[in-house]
Amino acid sequence: MTVIERPIKSGNLPMSHVRVPKIERFFPAHDAVRTRFDREARKFPVETRDRGAFEAWRTLVQKHLRSITGIDTMLTTDPRPVVTESVVCDGYIRSRIEIHTEPDVVMPFYALVPEDMKSGERRPVVIAVHGHGSGGKNLTAGRFDIPAVAEAISKFNADYAHRFAKAGLVVFAPDARAFGERREPVGQMDDEQSFMTSTCTPLNHAAIALGQSLTGMWVWDLMRLLDYVLSRDDCDSSRIGCAGLSGGGLQTLWLAALDDRISSAVVSGYFYGYRDSLLDMNEMCGCNYVPGLWQAVDMGDLGAMVAPRPLFIETGSRDPLNGARGLPNVLEQVRISQAAYDVCGASSNLIHDVCEGEHEWFGVTAEPWLQGQLGWS
Repeated sequence: MTVIERPIKSGNLPMSHVRVPKIERFFPAHDAVRTRFDREARKFPVETRDRGAFEAWRTLVQKHLRSITGIDTMLTTDPRPVVTESVVCDGYIRSRIEIHTEPDVVMPFYALVPEDMKSGERRPVVIAVHGHGSGGKNLTAGRFDIPAVAEAISKFNADYAHRFAKAGLVVFAPDARAFGERREPVGQMDDEQSFMTSTCTPLNHAAIALGQSLTGMWVWDLMRLLDYVLSRDDCDSSRIGCAGLSGGGLQTLWLAALDDRISSAVVSGYFYGYRDSLLDMNEMCGCNYVPGLWQAVDMGDLGAMVAPRPLFIETGSRDPLNGARGLPNVLEQVRISQAAYDVCGASSNLIHDVCEGEHEWFGVTAEPWLQGQLGWS
């Protein structure tokens, strides 16, 4: 068969041989989805009539979120921890450890333990969770010896596991599913781009089709990491903080909302309204999307669920993830959370720090704040 190509006008270009015509008008569903969002979103807004009503709301929504994320479908197993290596770093020892979080699921992580720990001493703990563009745990753990990671540290200032360990805390820096050593087969190449990126979206596709979600998998794994932390004789179970930037902020926020063993938390670069930042900016990573989430709550409600425990929210003033409206999209959600802290009589336990800059971990105030909340200075 012979295909004859004829010249077609393409935009303002002169007549040329192109293979497709210009579409003069599109008919997307985006406006309809936005209308549906406005009609159906946030069926379970935080209840701040009084403390009792808030606690009842929190219990109800925790149960609902565990259901829609698929956390309730995860399988328990013996963690079977294995230490595979230990490296002496600047002021601490970095050990690579593996635990099972489900029967066939292994989570590698770094444990960063200060060198000056005394026998029998228990210190406060920080779970330092990474986000995207990180090479997994390597970013937070400060792997400057890996050039691509060193470049990302320079860009995002996100070696906070390394810094907390140097400050004297016991720190755990895990690989989240779909990152680092936990990338799915589609992303297991050895090139730099594959190493630094993730396979979130294909894993979330499969999870959703099986009644789960990547968010649920992440939170489950962190809960199992907490179980392991509590089994160690060098960790103070009453002083466990969690901190993360971007996708690490997502994990930190959800973990703190659903697990009271987190005594204080820092969420950086991940606190904004779903409509502006995840619906309108729908090119965001698939890990952000949980079936039915928007119908249930907005991000400020997740922050409310942390109350009355201390929560520090760090926002870049020019972070593009704040959405088209910028800071107003963030401040609206902070106010939702603040109402919960107010009704709990813990207004000062919620801190919102707006820093001049874009999408990065700032930490100037957040790091000493978290150390203070954990009783360490």
